[in-house]
Amino acid sequence: MAKSRNRLDTPLSTKRKPLVPRINREQFGRASEAFARALGTGGFLIGLTIFCIVWILWNSTAPIELAFDPRITNFTLLTLLLSLQASYAAPLILLAQNRQDDRDRVKTEQDRQLAERNLADTEYLAREVVALRLAMSEVATKEFVKDELRDALEEILAELKKNSNDSK
Repeated sequence: MAKSRNRLDTPLSTKRKPLVPRINREQFGRASEAFARALGTGGFLIGLTIFCIVWILWNSTAPIELAFDPRITNFTLLTLLLSLQASYAAPLILLAQNRQDDRDRVKTEQDRQLAERNLADTEYLAREVVALRLAMSEVATKEFVKDELRDALEEILAELKKNSNDSK
């Protein structure tokens, strides 16, 4: 076995690691939905507002040696951070919306299939009811049976009278 590895006609089986790490799409999608949900809350907006106010106040009122984003440069670092946050937020929100659209599409298809099954079941039951009604019209009713029994009884009585008159 060791010989076959060193042969020139056998390719080397070097497994290279991919340059881009593999990302679990489902986990990434769930994370982006959680991020999008967090961005849409009042708590996030209040927190971001407080962060910006504290940043601006600190860099406006602190001594120049302690200010890390001075007002003189129009808060360039704050602008960069907010732009970076927005540049990541937009695609993540779109990804979350696309996932929601996919779920809605699947749900709509399932609802359509359920509606088709319900329609087929309803049509089947309607046909069964019609068949039962037709069968019931052929079934002897109480009045019909009474009339038939009355007629049979009258025939029997008439025959008994005839037999009793013949025997006298």
